[in-house]
Amino acid sequence: TVLSAYFDTPDWRVIRASVERPFYKEKLRLRSYGTPESGSTVYLELKKKCGGTMYKRRQSMTLAQAKEYLATGRLPVDTQIMREIDFCFRAQGNLRPAVVISSEREAMYAVEDRDVRLTFDEGLRYRTDSPELEKGSAGSSLLSPGVWVMEIKVLAAMPLWLSDALRDLELYPSSFSKYGTAYQIITRRKSQCSTQFSSLSLPTASPWEAISSAR
Repeated sequence: TVLSAYFDTPDWRVIRASVERPFYKEKLRLRSYGTPESGSTVYLELKKKCGGTMYKRRQSMTLAQAKEYLATGRLPVDTQIMREIDFCFRAQGNLRPAVVISSEREAMYAVEDRDVRLTFDEGLRYRTDSPELEKGSAGSSLLSPGVWVMEIKVLAAMPLWLSDALRDLELYPSSFSKYGTAYQIITRRKSQCSTQFSSLSLPTASPWEAISSAR
């Protein structure tokens, strides 16, 4: 089980900018494999996308160290990667865990080239309440039942055998953002709730009667 807590501002500034598909964008997240405890290893990650190329910077630490860093700003380790992550945190400002996204992942690598990797994620789900990794992987469904997400990760050119297999199966690249999809669901539901509330007819003068009618 893969759990990722994505960081954003209270007004969702990071993901709002991301869904507009700028040439350059970046996201910060805290990731664990399985539900972590205080001493479990987690990974603070900075994902950057420039044009069509993705870069990822990852720093390992315990969950306790991550929570202390997020609370105080004191670096758990003094490395180049951690300094890059810290710079992004300070530049974006007012970040906090906004959404936890989890899935069941099967990961593979090519026998002859471990830099060629495939991952399959199923049961994608998200939650905005209690967005802490230690609260587990419960959440609402992100995709329809039976839909998986396959990702292919290569450092150089894609091997010919893999390219041929994708062609034969008529599988083609497509853009998909787990966090972006969760954000779209969240905003759509908020809009529906707002519309339903504004359409209520509350003719009574008493506020208590109005509340009872709305319920």
